[in-house]
Amino acid sequence: MLVFMQLTRNMEDYLEAIYALSKDKEVRVTDIARRLTIKSPSVSEMLRKLDKCRYVVYEPYGRIMLTKKGELVGKTVMVRHETIKAFLKIILVPPDVAERSACTIEHNLEAETVEQLTKFVKFVGAYGMHPKWLEHFEAYCRTGKIPKCRYD
Repeated sequence: MLVFMQLTRNMEDYLEAIYALSKDKEVRVTDIARRLTIKSPSVSEMLRKLDKCRYVVYEPYGRIMLTKKGELVGKTVMVRHETIKAFLKIILVPPDVAERSACTIEHNLEAETVEQLTKFVKFVGAYGMHPKWLEHFEAYCRTGKIPKCRYD
């Protein structure tokens, strides 16, 4: 029986984890449990739900495979996560905080916002990670004073 339900943040996290893990190897319950730091019975329960909704193909004690729609969600969430993390690093959020924050933010942004963040991250990356304005921002973060800007 096909069940339609709104994906929860938890479901998105599982699909993102399965997507990331499936790039390197066959995915098993223990792999997901390790990655998400939760117990295997909880993983099995969620996989049954995701299977019922046709996001994964799950046989107990077997490998887990994403369906096309599961793969699309997993990849989308992972790209969102990486984009947000990259943006946070640009604005000098420490890497470990950027990782945790990206996990929280990735579920709450509109597609248009993610699209603009993606453009911004690519734009900054095209100039190396230290354009003049970013140096000014770093100085402001250190001193609390906005430096005089030069446009050369």
